[in-house]
Amino acid sequence: MAPMSLKAGIVGLPNVGKSTLFNALTGRSVPAENYPFTTIDPSVGTISVPDERLIKLTELSRSKKTVPAIVSFVDIAGLVQGAHKGEGLGNQFLSHIREVDAIIEVVRLFYDDKIIHVGGKVSPVEDIGVIELELTLADLGTVERRLGALTGDVKKGIPLALLETKVLSSLKEALERGKRVSSLQLDKKEEPFVKNLSLLTAKPVLYAFNIKIGGRNMNETEPEKFQEFCDGIQSRGDRYVIVDAGLEFGMESLSKEEQSEIRAGLPSGYGGLDALIKESYALLDLITFFTTGEDETRGWTISRGESAPEAGAAIHTDFRDTFIRAEVVAASDLLTLGSMAKAREDGRVRTEGKEYIVKDGDVIEFKI
Repeated sequence: MAPMSLKAGIVGLPNVGKSTLFNALTGRSVPAENYPFTTIDPSVGTISVPDERLIKLTELSRSKKTVPAIVSFVDIAGLVQGAHKGEGLGNQFLSHIREVDAIIEVVRLFYDDKIIHVGGKVSPVEDIGVIELELTLADLGTVERRLGALTGDVKKGIPLALLETKVLSSLKEALERGKRVSSLQLDKKEEPFVKNLSLLTAKPVLYAFNIKIGGRNMNETEPEKFQEFCDGIQSRGDRYVIVDAGLEFGMESLSKEEQSEIRAGLPSGYGGLDALIKESYALLDLITFFTTGEDETRGWTISRGESAPEAGAAIHTDFRDTFIRAEVVAASDLLTLGSMAKAREDGRVRTEGKEYIVKDGDVIEFKI
């Protein structure tokens, strides 16, 4: 199997529940033997993606084994103000963010006098502001260093250096105004210059709002203010999930029945761990295709937009290199009709070639 390299990094200020959330996630880590090329590291959790289709396909095929699609989370050192200058574990924090593909930002909404808030009060707007300022200042430093390195080539009038300087100068101006790189509209000529810098504010963000069920939480004490805050997040294209990290961590030791009973009593709007995992998967622009049979039903994680041969490489490089064709049926059609034979009779099974772009939920049999 090809290695799954896309990762979401969990970041946050001290005492917001970041480590508790990571520990809750790693309670769902998949067995390493199912993913021989996945690096298992104390700070990385490879987590199964909740998917009802997988369970139903397993039942349909009466498979002996079920293997879910996966997404990886990285626990990143806590951030302090001044990280961009190397304060605290700043250099480690920033270098680890550069290595991930998306950011899960844990933000505290719960009030608890026993757990000191580094800012002195619970204020999600200020907490997000601290982290984003540090990422922006780090990016500004990266851009300025690159501009400095281009000075010699600019003096020589080298066209590529002149173009890159123009792009990076615009980027610098935007960062100085507090704009994230992800909010900027770049054309295809500009994108490579920006991509090469691995800028932190270019990464997509998901906010994990950490509450304490049964305690005092800002979203309940100031609902109008919180809603206005959430509307602002959504208006800039970001997403959020409400989760109780402590509750989720504690539930991992309970039976499925006990967990279901607790979840049934959770308030409206609560997302929890399942929602966080699914949103992270979407944030990384990942999709799932399936293979199913008597021996095994498996969800395969690939990037959106991959062709059939590229998707086949997730199983084995032979499926890419010696690809002939693929037989494809949507999981929804297969489950509705009840068998592959009936899906064929109904004309739902298609033969696709090398140019086919795999869709989320495809059930595929590769021909090589």
